[in-house]
Amino acid sequence: MKLKTLSVATMIFLAAIAVSAADKKISKDKLPAAVQKTADEQSKGATVVGFSTEQEKGQTLYEASLKVDGHSKDVVIDASGKVVEIEEEVAFDLLPKDVQAGLTKAAGIGKLGKVESLTKDGKLVAYEAKVMKAGKKSEVQVGPSGEKLKHEE
Repeated sequence: MKLKTLSVATMIFLAAIAVSAADKKISKDKLPAAVQKTADEQSKGATVVGFSTEQEKGQTLYEASLKVDGHSKDVVIDASGKVVEIEEEVAFDLLPKDVQAGLTKAAGIGKLGKVESLTKDGKLVAYEAKVMKAGKKSEVQVGPSGEKLKHEE
């Protein structure tokens, strides 16, 4: 009986962690002024889909979800208004051939889906693709030249 109670308590604890790590939708007027300013700059020429906030490593981050020329673009901004990361959808056939090959190899027998470029501190650091294999969703990443990454970005 103690084992069952412990298992249930563990599951509740893990669920609470997952919920607290999840993005929480927020309205633009609730963003700090510096974040609003950066979001306005980053969303010029785009359609704003929405805003969210999340805690990552004890830091509050804000995300502006945008649509630009029919594709998605997510801009992650810290509380000071600095752009931390940009994830922007890229058509697979527009990727460099080395990146296409790297993603295809990383996906193995899985089917590649949406591909995004990942930019951190103004520098392209990786490409990330959704993969569907045996009914399960996952992601793969490769470096800017299609190489295997030493660590996930």
